Amino acid sequence: MEIKVLESGKTLLKMELVGKSHTLANAMVKELWNDSEVLVAGYNLKHPQVNHAVLILETKKKDPKKVLIDAMKRMDKNYQEFSTKFKKIAK
Repeated sequence: MEIKVLESGKTLLKMELVGKSHTLANAMVKELWNDSEVLVAGYNLKHPQVNHAVLILETKKKDPKKVLIDAMKRMDKNYQEFSTKFKKIAK
């Protein structure tokens, strides 16, 4: 996956997820909204046939890159927990 940073500031991050559409972007946005520091979290697709989601994140004061990294860590933890539990019942 290629990530293109379109805009980066003290409290704003706008980036393009090349080759990704709703699946990843929606999961990221949902997790970002669990952080009280987040003012804006969303994404859009410029065209429905082109898989390049543009993620927009705005925070109150914190570095949006740090907020995004923390959200990805929580997503990874949830994935690992689900994977472990599913493996136990899938035997």
